[in-house]
Amino acid sequence: MTTFLWILSGGVLMSVIALVGSSTLLFSDQTLRRLLLPLVAFAAGSLLGGAFFHMLPTALGEMGGPTEVFTWLLGGFLIFFVIEQFLHWHHCHRDVAECREPLTYLILLGDGLHNFMGGLAVASAFLVDVRLGITTWVAAAAHEVPQELGDFAVLVHGGWSKGRALFFNLLSGLAFLAGSLVAYGASRQLDVDFLLPLAAGNFIYIAASDLVPEVNRNDSIRHNLLHLAAFSAGLGLLLALRVGLH
Repeated sequence: MTTFLWILSGGVLMSVIALVGSSTLLFSDQTLRRLLLPLVAFAAGSLLGGAFFHMLPTALGEMGGPTEVFTWLLGGFLIFFVIEQFLHWHHCHRDVAECREPLTYLILLGDGLHNFMGGLAVASAFLVDVRLGITTWVAAAAHEVPQELGDFAVLVHGGWSKGRALFFNLLSGLAFLAGSLVAYGASRQLDVDFLLPLAAGNFIYIAASDLVPEVNRNDSIRHNLLHLAAFSAGLGLLLALRVGLH
């Protein structure tokens, strides 16, 4: 399969993940919260594992030197810092009932920007190496599942109809495919290696600033141990992929 088909397939599959949010209709709010936090912890570990075990080592090998790589890394970190500062983006994993309109529109806008950047990240990884693209996709997908579950629940609790929430979540998910195609098109005109550390910075920011604080707000030792196990499982999965694929 060609690199373009890998990128296209990954973009379509990631966009379809937006439909997973409809499964929240089967759960009560309490059940949803119990499911979300372990998934959020797993996603945090996966994102950090993807950045440190796959994306940064490859970027250091592909680009000129560590100064350039870590400059782009901090640039990627800064981009998501700016997005959260100006859009007040919040996934509301902790308590979906706290979020109401007009935050629903901000969530969709922030989610769309996040998905577009994710598409750039995964496509840039595929352009370097298909194996790297697969592992980056896995890390991004691990984050998308709890995000889409939370976002869909937020939209419904914010007063949106189920059909409308699902439709706009899908549109937001398609931004991932758009970002993938933009990265592929840009690669035919210029060197896009810088997108790899840029994407790693995004992954690190999302994990450290948005996800880890969510799972650290629990006073129960049992829950904290569960979240630690889920976080470690995310790291372990990406480490295993690193060892297995390389």
